[in-house]
Amino acid sequence: MAFSTLSPRPAFAGSLLQPVWQLLRRIDGWLARPLSAQQVVLRLALYLALVANVPLWLQLARVGGAPSLYLRSGLALALLLVCGQVAILAFTAWTRGMRLVWWLVAAVAALAQYYMLTYSVVMDPGMAANVLQTDLHEVRDLLGARMALAVLAVLALPTWWLARVRIPALPVLRQVARNLVLLALALAVAGATVLVDARDLAPLMRNHPQLRYLMNPLASLYSTATALVRPAFARSRTLVPMGAGAALGASHAGQARPPLLVLVVGETARADHFGLNSYGRDTTPELARRGVLSWGNVRSCGTSTLASLPCMFSPLGKAAFESRKADTENLLDVVQAAGMAVLWVDNQSGCKGVCERVPHAQAVDALSPAQRQQLCDGGECRDEALLVGLDARLAALPPAQRAAGVLLVLHQMGSHGPAYHKRSGQNQKVFLPECRTEVLADCAHGELVNAYDNSIAATDAFLAHTIDWLRTRTADYDTGLLYLSDHGESLGEYGLFLHGMPYAMAPDVQKHVPMIAWLDAPLRQRQHLDVACLETGRQAPLTHDNLYHTVLGALDVRSPSYRPELDAWASCRRAS
Repeated sequence: MAFSTLSPRPAFAGSLLQPVWQLLRRIDGWLARPLSAQQVVLRLALYLALVANVPLWLQLARVGGAPSLYLRSGLALALLLVCGQVAILAFTAWTRGMRLVWWLVAAVAALAQYYMLTYSVVMDPGMAANVLQTDLHEVRDLLGARMALAVLAVLALPTWWLARVRIPALPVLRQVARNLVLLALALAVAGATVLVDARDLAPLMRNHPQLRYLMNPLASLYSTATALVRPAFARSRTLVPMGAGAALGASHAGQARPPLLVLVVGETARADHFGLNSYGRDTTPELARRGVLSWGNVRSCGTSTLASLPCMFSPLGKAAFESRKADTENLLDVVQAAGMAVLWVDNQSGCKGVCERVPHAQAVDALSPAQRQQLCDGGECRDEALLVGLDARLAALPPAQRAAGVLLVLHQMGSHGPAYHKRSGQNQKVFLPECRTEVLADCAHGELVNAYDNSIAATDAFLAHTIDWLRTRTADYDTGLLYLSDHGESLGEYGLFLHGMPYAMAPDVQKHVPMIAWLDAPLRQRQHLDVACLETGRQAPLTHDNLYHTVLGALDVRSPSYRPELDAWASCRRAS
């Protein structure tokens, strides 16, 4: 990674450009001056603290009050940030082979700053894990010219500098000694700063924990390392079986038709934007016509798909799931162990491990070339693709299990941002004009809400079509549908966009999710469900913890892990 020295007199250099060229030559000469590897590390840390931490300094100004109140803490925070970077980079302060590493650190900082500024996210381990599991289709929605310019603004100078700076070679032992001294000095200054300013720093970091995840690139490096290391330990966990004792309940004995329950896992849907939940706009007219039940007081397990999806299918509940020492089988494993057929069909970036022990498929796999052209754009398909070929998918399931009943899980693309306008077809764009850029802060708030609400209208149509398909299967099955979103979304409230904030500091809109059910009469009768009772309890507080037990109850699957107090419909079952 090296540039040649700038030519003293390029062919194009005329009288007007000569002063500019001379300035560039002076800058180039200054950047090319020899520095030790330790000096490079120190200067890079100072540069990134100043240029790549705008979100941190803006947030500090917001929460700190008057400048006279937060200036001292800000200086201490800046010193800790520089010392932290120097301490990490001290391990890379070698005379050879480190330029690319330093450039990558600067690139990570530039990218992280862009997304923190654009979407008001913080780089905690959960967000880093989401980034690592994002597929190419989702990445495409996050790219754009503005991102390239923002990253270039941060990277241009260090790229030029790292290409030109001369680093004299030193004996290995001397380099090791210098690196140890640099590390010791960084740790000593950081320790002294904490001791001197602990009275101000401690309450600041305790009351505003988001600040620690805005320290760039420290937060990005720490969170990424954590996200990479955790799965290695998770894979070593013993999988605790939950299927022991699972069996079909009394309603399956001599049944005329087996149950068929479609469980739709929604994506990024906010409960307060569903017309069924008294939203000011009628975003769910098709569901209203089909007489569904909607629960309006449901909270998610997490604020991202990665956090919520495994949790909502777990028998443990949020608290126990997050503190677990071993992984357990989930809802799909138990239903399958009871003898029923289970199938997961995905229109997302994967099931996050939930479906790995049951049959699963991608929605796009069932599409003909003509259907792909109609429903898909650049490899990303609208949710209607999930309904293509469902009859054939059911017929392919093992006959003995299918005869006992079917749990079919459809994992939506839903309202996944930031490209909300891609989540609805042209005939579903009821609310116009809509935001059509990935830089959500550039859109008028009304246009952003329009694009998001159109995606909810698309989910309304998809769920309605799923119910219509279930009605075609009533001769063979007792049918029902349960819809529950994995998490909500921020649409600019408090300056936040998208989702994935740490749960404790996330706004309610990232956790308040819709839950909808449609149950045909035979399924209600076999479960002795009182519809009037279900209607009365629609505002009862529920969480993702209820899903596991509610589905087992709806399918009449008996299991030692079933807890009737967490079955949202248990209190509405009447004795036969």
